[in-house]
Amino acid sequence: MEFRRLALPDVILVVPDVHRDARGFFLETYHARKYREGGIEASFVQDNQSRSRRGTLRGLHAQLRSPQGKLVRAVRGEIWDVAVDIRPGSPSFGRWVGSSLSEENAHQLWVPPGFGHGFCVLSEEADVEYKCSTLYDPGDEIAILWNDPAIGIRWPVAEPVLSARDQAARPLAELAARLQEAFR
Repeated sequence: MEFRRLALPDVILVVPDVHRDARGFFLETYHARKYREGGIEASFVQDNQSRSRRGTLRGLHAQLRSPQGKLVRAVRGEIWDVAVDIRPGSPSFGRWVGSSLSEENAHQLWVPPGFGHGFCVLSEEADVEYKCSTLYDPGDEIAILWNDPAIGIRWPVAEPVLSARDQAARPLAELAARLQEAFR
């Protein structure tokens, strides 16, 4: 198992050992000691799963008072997964990293607390599972504009399918006061 620190070093790409043979495959999707030694020290309290069709973009989402760390993987299909540093005062504030996660590569992305998260679906459908370090609180969530030019994410989809909430998302600059308050 390999833990690769990406351009934003708090974000970690997990490359598991996948054991394949004529029967199929086997891999560990989580092992507390190994993940802790690899730099992911979170305790997980909630697991989620979504299914989305090609072109769907979910995000960018984050919680303010109770930031979630997320360990994300695509169990079916392929997604482009993105993390954006939204920690005021961070030297990488507003920067992003992205990685392809698929059932074929079995990679996971660790999106730490204090980062916005989103993904878009590249395959016909994708099932995405993610472990969360804090419980979901809809009243604590913010939605950051997926195509905020100040962030400049290079999404592999031009006209994504968005939820009403994501259509109403705000640019990161408009959320600055709320972020400052939450991350004191």
